[in-house]
Order: sequence, then C-alpha cells, then structure tokens
Amino acid sequence: MQEPFFAWLKSKLTLRNLSFIVSTGFFVTLVHYFLTGAGGPLLLATRMVPIAVIIFVLNTLQTKNIYPRLGTVLNRIIGAVYIGIALFAFTYFLYEFENIFMYRAGSYNQMDFIVGTLMFLLIMEISRKIHTILFAVNAVLILYSLFGYLSPWDFFWHPGVSWSRLVSSTTLELATGIYGRYAQMALTLVAAFLLLAAVAKAFGAQSAIISYIYGVFGKTKHNIPQVAVLSSASLGAVSGSGAANTAVTGSFTIPLMIKHGIHPVYAGAVETAASMGGLIMPPLMAVAGFIMADFLGVPYWDVVIRGFSLSFIYFSAVIMSVYLLSVSSVSQEEVDPPDVPLYDKLKTYSFFACIVSLIIMMGVIGHGPMRSAVYTAAILAILLFAIHLYYKYQAQDSAFKDQHLPSMLREIIETHADMAWYLVILMSTLGIMIGLFTVTGFIMRMGALMMQLGAVSIFLTILVAWGFGWLAGTGLPPTATYIVVAVIVAPPLIQWGINPWIAHIFVFLISVWGELSPPTSLTAAVASRLANASFMRTMMMALKICLPILVMSFAIFIRTDLVTTPGLPQIRDTIIVALGTLGFTFAMFGRFINQVRFDLPLKIILSLLALIPLFHPNITVAIIGAVIVFIALVIGVRQHKSIGPLKRIQKEAAAAAAAMKDKELKVKDIESTDSSGARDSF
Repeated sequence: MQEPFFAWLKSKLTLRNLSFIVSTGFFVTLVHYFLTGAGGPLLLATRMVPIAVIIFVLNTLQTKNIYPRLGTVLNRIIGAVYIGIALFAFTYFLYEFENIFMYRAGSYNQMDFIVGTLMFLLIMEISRKIHTILFAVNAVLILYSLFGYLSPWDFFWHPGVSWSRLVSSTTLELATGIYGRYAQMALTLVAAFLLLAAVAKAFGAQSAIISYIYGVFGKTKHNIPQVAVLSSASLGAVSGSGAANTAVTGSFTIPLMIKHGIHPVYAGAVETAASMGGLIMPPLMAVAGFIMADFLGVPYWDVVIRGFSLSFIYFSAVIMSVYLLSVSSVSQEEVDPPDVPLYDKLKTYSFFACIVSLIIMMGVIGHGPMRSAVYTAAILAILLFAIHLYYKYQAQDSAFKDQHLPSMLREIIETHADMAWYLVILMSTLGIMIGLFTVTGFIMRMGALMMQLGAVSIFLTILVAWGFGWLAGTGLPPTATYIVVAVIVAPPLIQWGINPWIAHIFVFLISVWGELSPPTSLTAAVASRLANASFMRTMMMALKICLPILVMSFAIFIRTDLVTTPGLPQIRDTIIVALGTLGFTFAMFGRFINQVRFDLPLKIILSLLALIPLFHPNITVAIIGAVIVFIALVIGVRQHKSIGPLKRIQKEAAAAAAAMKDKELKVKDIESTDSSGARDSF
C-alpha cells in the first residue's frame, strides 16, 4: 500500500504543482489585503516581492531553463539557490520589519546589509533576463553612483556613494528601491485590476468577445480590419500591455485579415495601432494611470475620467484611418462569419456590464479602486460561472464538456500570479533606477537644466521633454518610460506654470508613443511576426495610423479643458480635438479627387484647417474651425467612398496585367529554351 501512495505523491510533486501552491498563497494574501488593507502596502511589499521572485523561478523552470546553456540539472540547482535567497529575505523581513523600518533606520547592522545585498543582486540578475535594457541602464547608474567623482563633465560630477549607501537606498530604506512605492502599487492597485483579466481568461470571455465582435461586424471583407480595432479596444481595457494585447487578439485577427485578402503589412499595422490604443483605454491605462494618480495625489477615478476622452479621440481617428484604408484596398464583398453562440454573447455582455459596474462603483458610488476592482472581478466570476453551470449541466453543450470548475479556478490563480509577478519585478527594477537617480542627485540636475531651458522658451522645454521621452521609450516599456520622464520632466514643467494634469498627461502620451516609435517597438514586433511581414514596414504604417497620440500630446497645451476640467468643458474640447485629429487623418489616408495633382492641394488645405481647432488659442475660432473641418470630412468621406473602390480596382487590374505579362515572359523563356535545346540536340 505504501508504494502506490509514494508513487502517487511523487507524481504530484511537480514544478507546476509547487508553483500553483505558491501562487495560491500569493493570490489569497493579495485578495485579503485588497479587502482589509491589513498591515499597509510597505509590509505587503517586503513579504510579496520575494514570493514574486519564487513564482518567476518556478514558472521559468517549467517552460525553459533560466540559463539555457547550463543544462536542466544545473538550472534547477541555481533556481533552488534563488528560491533560498528569496525565502531568507522573506523570513528576515517577517521578523525584523519593525526594527529595520523604525529602530535601526539609518544605522543598519551587518545582517541587514547582507539580506539587502542578496535581494539587490537577485532582482538585478532577474531584470537582466527579462528587462535587459532596464538592467543595462541600472548597471550604468550603479557605476555612476559609485564613481561619479571621476566624471570629467561638471554636469555629471558628484562625490560618489559607498556600496553600503547604495544598498541601503535601494533595499533597506524602503521608501525607494525594491520595496518602494512602485512595487507597492504593483501589489495593490494594479494587482487588483488584474483580477478582471484573469477571470475573463479562465472562463473564456476573451475569446468570446473576439468571436462576438467578429460575428457582428465582420459581415464584409471591408469591415474585417475593424474587428481587430474593436477587439483590441475591448481587451486593452484590462490588459495593460500593448504586446500582450497584440498576442491575444492578433493571433486571431491578423490571420483573419490576411485570409480575406488584406496585405500582411496592413494587417499587422492595424493590430499594432489598435493594441497601442489599449494602453490609453481605461480602466487600466498601461498601469501608468495608477502611478499618475499617486504622483498627483488624486483619486484614481480622476485619471480614468480623463482617460475616456483620450481614448475616444484616439479610437475615433484609428477607426477613420482603418475605414479609409479599407475602402481603398479591401473588397466590399460580403462574407459569412460563423454564427456567434448564445453563450459567447452572454459572456461578452457580462464582461462589458462588469466594466460599466466598475465605473459606477468608482465614479458614482465612490468606492476605492482596489475594492471596486475586487467586487467587479467577483461579479464577473459569478456571472461567468452561472453561464458555465447552465451550458455544462442543463443544456449539456458539447463546447463545455471538457471545462471543469477546479481547472478554471486554478487558471484564475495561475494567470493572476503570472501577470502580477512580472509587474512586481518590473516595478522593483524601476524602484532601483529611481533610487539611484535620487542618491546621485541626477534628478535635481536634470530639473535645473529643464528650468534653464524654460527661461529661454517654454516651447523649447516642451520639445526637449518630448525628445527625452521618445528616447526613453525606444528601450523602456510604457510604464517605465512614464515613471522616468514624469520624475525628471514633469516637475520643471509644473514650476513654469503648466497645469499638473497637462504635464502628466503629456508625459503619459509620450510614454505610449515611445512604445511604438522607431527604432524599437515590441508591439509592432509581435504583430509583424504574427503577420509574417516586414517589421519596419509594419511599424512605419502603424506610426501613421497612430498619429492621434502625437497630435494630442501637443494639443492639450492649448485645449487645456480636455484634461483639466471634467464636465461640459472637457466634452467640448474632446469633440474639438477629435475633429482636428480626424482632419489630419483624412489628409493622410483619404481622397477628395482621384487625380493626385488636384487632390493634394485640397488635403493640404484640410491639414491647415485642422490646425485651427487643435492649436488656435481662441475657443470661438477653434469651434468655427472644427465645424468647417467637420463639413469637409463629410464631403471627403463621401468622395473617398466613391473613389476608393475605383482606385482598388485600378490597382488590381494593374497587378493582374503585370502578372499576365510575367506569365507571358516565362512562356517565351520556356519556348526559347526548348527550341535552343532542340537545336543543340539536332
């Protein structure tokens, strides 16, 4: 009897099961904190950051080795060492938290420094594996912190800090570094909202939403690209990552577009642009929205209500871009999408109903964002569970035959832990970066430089800030870009009299733009890979479609009510900026007249008219300009609708003629080869 038991026990002692046990503890602890707030976020961070490290190690060893060249056995030994360090730090802070935080603050003992050094090195090594550019930046900052006194340039010179000061500022002082405000935010506000994505994924709501949108809007080839836009906008509300959004929706929408004759570059660009919009979409807003609320000291709902205006402008322009491109390049032939099962419709309705309830809880009832997110996730789980029970046991639908509640509950826990550990490590790494910026005085020097530029021209300061954000965004994810740029750029802008909301929304839009801008874009890379298309061509086409981000980044300095005054002034400026942006969009992708020599001047005039609602300081003139642009758009869209198919037919005819010519040349080549072969034979 013992041998079967031990055999059964051995079969259960797997890395996946061990990871599930740790993830369950992680999940339960976080949900308990979401509902009670017991101990505060700082205590939570000292306990959960090591657990996030353990989950990373266990999850990585399940799918691949941490160090592929070293072999499985050596990787498991190294993984055990990493887990041992994390458990040691967890246990040490469990018993010594109060002493470190209060009684030994500023005068830490040797064991404190040992634990701090081990965790510092461990987070740095993990960041080297999963956030290579962040690791490189931090490595340079470490050298700069230790040897700043060797700098030959006065601007960068500082007296240098000791290793003990570097370790204490990034691990033991707790206000910054590994356990600081960014890691705390990842474990509290952000992790609470990730519950929605985890529940939706486990019960199949994500695939149901895509299926529903395809069934409703995909009735013609012309509308297929809009399926990608609407799907990405819907799922982007809870994903918080452009690349992840592209991977989920693009794996369905990109092959669907290509299947219906849409060029792979165009398909990849549409999905990229739509997924980038998901970073602006409330309630998650690329995680940067939570940090913005913390910087500004305002309720998260105040950020969300501004995010709706930004996302409305963005997706209005993207939908217009995709429509204009589709009219010119995609047939309006009807297609027969598969019927949407009723259970997929119910899952979709449940998801959007819960998003509405989340907004009501935060904006109307006044619940805090953490508790609102937990309640909404619970409601979504109950609704989806009820659908599951009915179709599995009452209707006995075959689609639910292999779905089992325990496995779905397990997927909720594992999905949530997998998303959360990644963000916790990212935020801890950013905490190290900001800690090093602070301890070297780099932030103060950059702030002084920005203030000097402002004395010359505030416009120059804004341009330099945009350039700095663009450079940061070429290598960092949007959340990291927002934190770095907000810490360095936002304070000088605010000191020069720019409204804090404008300064931080500007930085937020820069960080989103940086995710897409050349020479790197993870979102475009994922989309181009799914489309099997050129990365550079996909990215450049997506940049054109994503123009609204760039336009909004500067328009908010003139149309200030868009982000400073919620209510009717915000709605007015939202419509004005949207019309101005749509004017630019039509000028890029639309046509008034088929002949280019006549069409180009008209589009240039429309572009100049679009500048009025966007940048004219007088609101009355801006409204008049918006009305003129609206009339021009109505005329232009009608003209483009009649010209676009003709242009497409001409292209298809030219392509067919070229193909026929190539075929004739090949036939002639074969005939000449055959005749020459016959002569040689003769």
